Amino acid sequence: MSPVTVTDRPASAVGGSVQLSTVTKVFGRGSSAVRALDQISLEVPQGEFTCLIGASGCGKSTLLSLIAGLEQPTSGAVSVSGRVALMFQEPALFPWLTAAGNVEVALRAHGIGRAERRQRTAELIEAVHLGGFGGKRPHELSGGMRQRVALARALAQDADVLLMDEPFGALDAMTRDLLHDELDRVRAGRQLTIVFVTHNVREAVRLGDRVVVLSSRPGRVVDEFAVPIEHPRRIDSAPVAELAARITDRLREEMSGHGR
Repeated sequence: MSPVTVTDRPASAVGGSVQLSTVTKVFGRGSSAVRALDQISLEVPQGEFTCLIGASGCGKSTLLSLIAGLEQPTSGAVSVSGRVALMFQEPALFPWLTAAGNVEVALRAHGIGRAERRQRTAELIEAVHLGGFGGKRPHELSGGMRQRVALARALAQDADVLLMDEPFGALDAMTRDLLHDELDRVRAGRQLTIVFVTHNVREAVRLGDRVVVLSSRPGRVVDEFAVPIEHPRRIDSAPVAELAARITDRLREEMSGHGR
């Protein structure tokens, strides 16, 4: 699967937004059926950065696939306004293309002319602080730089809603922190609605306007926490650590109760 999947949704005068109404997703049938999500209702308004956390296998990635239109709900309704881009943990860049070429191919797929493609590609490469590296191929870039290329390719779609499935999970702490800063900066210049899946509670508090806690399978929304911490934030700051500790306690409570 491509590292960035883009879905056309109906345009909205107020930008991108997401609404799920009592959504259930079941894989398989009969005795082998697996209920991944159960009666989830969630609204992400335009411009909000919502982080989803929960135990492994709780359906976070399935939820993103439903929002992107890659899967259909078994019951319930998913409504998304605007254009959607989905970015995965692995950048999976085309190895035979340069960094700029990987960004430009996304623009070419939408019929954008050559001159405009090159101009927009150069702007996006600069936007993710890769100026001077556009001519490098993926094997010549660090892991963090490759993920910046993947981010630029996602932004090339002019998406209103950006879905991110643990995009920084494979990176070291320092590189991840730098990319948090990049995402903050890029987001400040665009009215992006972001739904971000992570296992890292501090990362969720560092980035999000709201943290939504999902139960163990089947996934349900069991709690949510507003993040009233002013930007810029640091992942090791006391306010971030304190709220992350509260959310971690709630997550442990949910996992413990599920195991009984």
